Amino acid sequence: MSSDTRAVPSGSQRGLDLEVVPFGQLQIAFDRHVLRPRDWTTAQASWAAELLDGLPPGRVLELCAGAGHIGLLAVADNERSLVSVDIDPIATAFAAGNSLAAGLASRVQVREGSLDAVLGDDERFALIIADPPWVRRSHVAHFPEDPLLAIDGGADGLQVARRCVTVAEKHLCPGGTTLLQLGSLAQAAQISDFISRHDRLRISEIRNFPHQGVLVRLDPTEAVR
Repeated sequence: MSSDTRAVPSGSQRGLDLEVVPFGQLQIAFDRHVLRPRDWTTAQASWAAELLDGLPPGRVLELCAGAGHIGLLAVADNERSLVSVDIDPIATAFAAGNSLAAGLASRVQVREGSLDAVLGDDERFALIIADPPWVRRSHVAHFPEDPLLAIDGGADGLQVARRCVTVAEKHLCPGGTTLLQLGSLAQAAQISDFISRHDRLRISEIRNFPHQGVLVRLDPTEAVR
């Protein structure tokens, strides 16, 4: 438990609930109302940062951002701007505070609301990072320390993930890419089936982290490049 409150915006401190943990080179503040940053998810941020070097100009969008740690680490060592989106006001407060503590506030815009409801129809992004809840609703009781909003992925665990894919189909710029976090290879297969119905995105790479999660890269199909 850290007593460092620099990353917490006014009104978000909750006494002993507050923690600050290392995430890559960043220090990320959160409390029990926000999903704890998992060490393994630095892999998503690192992959995103690597991809940005070869992507067209444009901003980064993070969906279901939580405390903002993955998106912030992805842009920390480059000049890209970041739009961080979450429906939870507590999470967005921490995301804003963490961007300030990281010295990135001038390049980060935090938006509170439901996925594309807070995005303009004409907004396009070079990279979209999506970190949706992917636990089946029937299994959420297995994770009592995690906030329900951050882990409940609906009946099959993919309710929010499918919405993230739909946002990516609409808001990814030509030549851009999406990195989606899921819970298993089986879920990746289900997402593959979902995107095949629209013919706008394709899975170009999957990275599996056993007993932790799966990262899926989605690129535009040739038809929409």
